[in-house]
Parts: sequence; structure tokens; C-alpha cells
Amino acid sequence: QVNLVESGGGLVQPGGSLRLSCTGFRSVFSVATMAWYRQGPGKKRDMVARINSGGPIEYADDVKGRFTISTNNAKDTVNLAMNSLKPEDTAVYYCYIGGISRIGAYYDYWGQGTQVTVSS
Repeated sequence: QVNLVESGGGLVQPGGSLRLSCTGFRSVFSVATMAWYRQGPGKKRDMVARINSGGPIEYADDVKGRFTISTNNAKDTVNLAMNSLKPEDTAVYYCYIGGISRIGAYYDYWGQGTQVTVSS
């Protein structure tokens, strides 16, 4: 059973920092992708940062240099450190896991989302 749980969202002033965490995917046989997406008011859901197994880490252009995605040694947690936050970073942030089953099937897993609000 995979149940992604995000934590760490909240209200922060412009220029502040937050750290998001996502757990609950230990049972995935093989994790191919760990990522964070966000969806602002009236906008579509966009990729923020992504770790591809065996590949490079990718960031959206508007967060490069401010956000850092990371995982732990056990690869059962994915974090998003967000610094120098701007009002335009306000969104619901979603954890995404791309997993592969024992028979090679690919599955998408999404968290329920955590609200990040950047406002003075």
C-alpha cells in the first residue's frame, strides 16, 4: 500500500524558507522518479523539481538556485528545501513518485498536497 504523506507547508513571509517532506513510499518495489509539483490558483500543475533514478536532478527555471530537492540514503523520503520564497511560489505542492512493480509495470503515485502561502 502506497500512501504519500506530505508535511511542512504553511504561511511564510516573502524571503522566508520552508522545507517540505514526503514519506509513505517504502513499499514501492523500485522508485524511478521522485518529484515535487505545484498548482497555483487558476493554474495547471507544474513540475518544480525532479530526481530521476540514475539521471540528473531537474528544476523548473523559476526555482533554480532557491529550491533544493533531496532524498535520504534509504530513498524513502523526498524533501524540498525552499529558500527566498516569493508570493508567486504560493501554491499547493504535491509529492509525486514514479514507481516500478516487480513485473515491470509503471505506476504514478501522488500525495494529497500541502498548501504553501507566501505573503506579508
